[in-house]
Amino acid sequence: MSTTLPFLRPPSPAVTSVPAPVPEDLQPVRRAPLLIASLGSLALTGYVWAEHGAKQGVLLLLGLGLGIALFHSRFGFTSAWRQLVAVGNGTGLRAHALLLGTTATLFALIIGTGTGLFGTAPQPSGGDLGVALLAGAFLFGIGMQLGGACASGTLFAVGSGQSTILLTLGGFIAGSILYSWQFDLVDDLPSVPGVLLSDHLGWFGSWAVTLAALAGIVALTRAVQARRTPPPVGAVPTARGPVRAVRGSWPLLAGALVLAVLGGAVLLVSGGAWGITSAFALWGAKFLQFIGLHPETWSYWEQPKQAQMLAGPVLADKTSLTDIGIMLGAAVASAAGGAWTLHRGMPWRTAVAAVLGGIIMGVGARLAGGCNIGAYLAGIASGSLHGWLWGAVALAGTWVGLRARTLFGLANPAPKDSVC
Repeated sequence: MSTTLPFLRPPSPAVTSVPAPVPEDLQPVRRAPLLIASLGSLALTGYVWAEHGAKQGVLLLLGLGLGIALFHSRFGFTSAWRQLVAVGNGTGLRAHALLLGTTATLFALIIGTGTGLFGTAPQPSGGDLGVALLAGAFLFGIGMQLGGACASGTLFAVGSGQSTILLTLGGFIAGSILYSWQFDLVDDLPSVPGVLLSDHLGWFGSWAVTLAALAGIVALTRAVQARRTPPPVGAVPTARGPVRAVRGSWPLLAGALVLAVLGGAVLLVSGGAWGITSAFALWGAKFLQFIGLHPETWSYWEQPKQAQMLAGPVLADKTSLTDIGIMLGAAVASAAGGAWTLHRGMPWRTAVAAVLGGIIMGVGARLAGGCNIGAYLAGIASGSLHGWLWGAVALAGTWVGLRARTLFGLANPAPKDSVC
């Protein structure tokens, strides 16, 4: 018999009869959450714009757009890799390829021409190749399967009120704190300088090689899927026409295109690629300072870049702004679509897996210098070898993570299932 955490147990039903479920995109609008999220978004955007400038205000708006797109398309990295490894369904990975290819095209145009707004000089996202990258990506692959979401998925799920993922976010922040506290233990792991294709082939050559590699991956996933004949994923939406933009699901490929455009805009505005997890370390450190501790004395926060981040306000930090925007955007989108919910029952083993998965991802993301967004998406789109290595090793971690899920009573896709 499953035990449910008392503070997350839903109220007992008043009647014994169970009505037929209403399709998600035909649920009534959740007016109170929609009003709170909308007014909160407007007020915060106005404050950030007035206090920190137009650049920061635009970044928050871009985060709102990312949250809306992530929620409506349910664009997942965790579920895509789970489906591929468990039953050979490459639908999600092909959506990744479209996201990666479109983002790479925009990056080549923006960085290759030196086009930036607000006086920025857009730069590619590169990273060293070494033990930390491999260990971090492997851990992240395990953690996201236990935690039930990747970095971007954690944020949009929290915004839509999913209580399990709130525990994952808490674990994510705790893991980031743990890494920054023990930074000296892993600071000198063996590595070699990273490789940017644009340094050797130019931006056109880098773009062409990236697209060719992605085309090969698409062909490979189709071959695997044809041989294993997995069940389909996703449900047919009931909303039709223009209302589908705010009610119900978007096609995965549409979500990939919208996310790529918004991610390119983040690069254009800030000069750096879209990222997520560095903010979790910052939030954790700010919390420790609030309760009287001194993380600023740790080696990690004494580095010039990190020291500047910690000394500044959270609402001036690029990554924090887009992260907060994602949660608010997902809250607006889920409430408008009638899907916002809170206080779901949760088996204790699921809660433990969520926290543990979050901690593992927090450590892994900092070890690897990024997550599924900051390392995988930004790295591959920049023509950096470290992004490809991150993806390959995280996929191996996914294989281990699927087996670890069974220890916590978490289900995996099976050939006979039709899993969303």
